[in-house]
Amino acid sequence: MEKLQNTYKVVSNEKLCPRFYRMCINAPSIKKNVKPGQFIHIRVEDGLQPFFRRPFSVYRADKYVEIFYEVVGPGTGILAEKVKGDVLDIVGPVGTPFVLPSEKTKQVVMVAGGIGVAPFLILSDVLKKRKLDLVLLYGGRTKGHVYPMKEFKANGCKVMVATDDGSVGTKGRVTQLFSKIKMDPATTEIYTCGPNPMMAAVQDFAKKNNIKGQAACEEVMACALGACLGCSIKTTSGYKTVCYDGPVFDLAEVIF
Repeated sequence: MEKLQNTYKVVSNEKLCPRFYRMCINAPSIKKNVKPGQFIHIRVEDGLQPFFRRPFSVYRADKYVEIFYEVVGPGTGILAEKVKGDVLDIVGPVGTPFVLPSEKTKQVVMVAGGIGVAPFLILSDVLKKRKLDLVLLYGGRTKGHVYPMKEFKANGCKVMVATDDGSVGTKGRVTQLFSKIKMDPATTEIYTCGPNPMMAAVQDFAKKNNIKGQAACEEVMACALGACLGCSIKTTSGYKTVCYDGPVFDLAEVIF
């Protein structure tokens, strides 16, 4: 049985746009075992500051394991300073992955807000083999949160962008992009990840239009193994942990 915790070397750490970074990690055991929607838990520095690990959705698992992140505090600030050859202590892959679309599904709509795009490249890597109609609806606050997304386009995804200030794409919330595509309740599935208000709006749309969906939830985590209960969220069947019961849940189950 392979260990869940190991140390791995950084291969590269690049800034994709003013807000987002992508790190490649040489982690063969994670690459072999990870499924779309799962995450890794990284100790960003030796010592006690910062004390807790940081969770990151696996962005891609091709030649290397990739994560996609934004610098928002001391932990991700330290991560942004890592260079090729640096060693990271990582637990993973962990968490409940996405359930892949059923055989009757013809269209998959991925709805992402900001850093919530992180779990969807690996999902599109898997789904491109099925010749589905893949759509990525992406929302960011400003143009500083938008990057080329060429890997999504190479996977056959139709990419549509909305920004709060209108600096790129449609002005407004990402859910405004729903009106730009056709969805059939019988053959469409929605996958979403991002801020809770955005996912609540996606949930409302899916319910009104009778479309099945899944949500990858984001919470601050301490243990990432379901022991501390610090990342618990409210669902229709009681409180559940994002790290162990999730991060992926049925879209209708989460109470945002």
